[in-house]
Amino acid sequence: MSAPTAPLGVVILCHTALRRAAQVARFWLAADCPVVLHVDRAVKPTELQALQDDLGAHPLLRYSPRFRCDWGSWRLVQATQEASALLLRDFPDVGHVLLSSGACLPLRPASELLDFLAARPATDFIESVSIDHADWITGGLSEERFTLYFPFDWRRQRWLFDRFVDLQRKWRFRRRIPAPLRPHMGSQWWCLTRATLNAILTDPNRARYERYFRQNWIPDESYFQTLARQHAREIESRALTLVKFDRNGRPNLFYDDHLQLLRRSDCFLARKIWPEAERLYAFFLSDQPARLDPVTPDPAKIDRYFELAEKQRIEGRAGLYMQSRFPAADSATTKSAAPYSVFTGFDHVFQDFDYWLGQVTGARVHGHLYAPDKVQFHGGARVWHGAISNAAAIRDYNPRMFLTNLLWATRPERLCFMYGPGDALDGNVNWFMATDTNARISVIRGAWMLALFQSDQPAPDKIAQAGQFFRQEQDWIAALTSRHALAQIRIWSLAEVMADPGPCLAEITRDIAGEAAFAAHRAPPLRSSEGLAEFVAQMRDQGLPAQVLKDCQF
Repeated sequence: MSAPTAPLGVVILCHTALRRAAQVARFWLAADCPVVLHVDRAVKPTELQALQDDLGAHPLLRYSPRFRCDWGSWRLVQATQEASALLLRDFPDVGHVLLSSGACLPLRPASELLDFLAARPATDFIESVSIDHADWITGGLSEERFTLYFPFDWRRQRWLFDRFVDLQRKWRFRRRIPAPLRPHMGSQWWCLTRATLNAILTDPNRARYERYFRQNWIPDESYFQTLARQHAREIESRALTLVKFDRNGRPNLFYDDHLQLLRRSDCFLARKIWPEAERLYAFFLSDQPARLDPVTPDPAKIDRYFELAEKQRIEGRAGLYMQSRFPAADSATTKSAAPYSVFTGFDHVFQDFDYWLGQVTGARVHGHLYAPDKVQFHGGARVWHGAISNAAAIRDYNPRMFLTNLLWATRPERLCFMYGPGDALDGNVNWFMATDTNARISVIRGAWMLALFQSDQPAPDKIAQAGQFFRQEQDWIAALTSRHALAQIRIWSLAEVMADPGPCLAEITRDIAGEAAFAAHRAPPLRSSEGLAEFVAQMRDQGLPAQVLKDCQF
């Protein structure tokens, strides 16, 4: 059997979406909670009349005097004062007063909140943080909110607002904070006891305090938060309403797809709800929340979700590139979506290397993704996951984004591909892979010479191509051996691998599939190198420098 309920009164500040405010008002009225509605004076008379017709006459419903409540203005405090005074006067049995907005939505049955408050009849629930510790304030003004004058509207008169603040700072102007007040700040959505709220409204110094707070910036976040410290017997410095802000200080908007997240929050209310969130209103204003077990509200449970969302908002997800989430060049976010393996020269040294590697590791092994004529997708596919075409012209429009998009579209599959001299190499791609912590790069230096040796080109063409391949490989190696390189990089010479291919193959397969993978399969056969030494000597004698040929000398 539940404890006797402590009557609760609700003040709702309405600005827009009055039909939603009417739904929430009916929710509280159905629980026998008195409701006072303040409708912003900017609302058209026809809209106000529609709201009144929608709600009809009810003995627990009142409408307070209307004020034009601009964002962060003193009128918000004034509207709250008048609505609260009306509620306390007309409903003497009310024990707590809950301040909410027309965009707030109850997340749990009213009976659970009543029981919660009945067990804490002398406790005020208001976020009230000393300005010495309010490091979450966004906007550059903390203590200055209480020591400077703010006669200009921050939104409509921004230039005047900024210039007047600069002028006061220049002249080192400071207003005196009325004793004995110690400024506190916090969410404007609170739940105060009747005794505390009445003491604030009847404080003998109220006129003096009001003159002071009228000149503060955003007084609705400091007036009740400061005065509650003067009159409350017991404060829990937290709101019963879940409000989350982004890095710009704007409240997060909750949509229908946040339904499960709001259920897990265990909070009594949430703000700010999108007016068209039909599923949220239909679920939380029904009897379905009553089927859940009562729990103590713990909004910290979902803080990590918002922290992750904010991190993704700022940095994006690893490897996802899009117009609205393009990371800065020096971003600490991982450049790609998943680990991938790049092989230079292996297909020149081993027969059917791509097929063998796929069999040993189970990975999908592509050919040369940057081949000049087309993208060599696995199996000769023309289009790969993510609708990525094999057209070289599309790839070469932005070669780096081609790779990042492919990695994103194929996660969590391990991407393996060939890359090296002879491809349409791009300096940006070289540096991207060399500085990507997800890249696993294996290189056989000089392997292009074996491929050139086995081609049918005339000798003069081979000499010209040898010089081109050497320069391309040198650029690639320079990126890999730079002090800025972050990839896992292994480099062998052609001579080393041809002499003993086992350690090289074991290392690349261990990285992808573990120790046992290589032991369970035979090594792929080496391509024939018979006559390579003579070919290298011939290239040397026809003018190629020894530096170009050093990795091919057995």
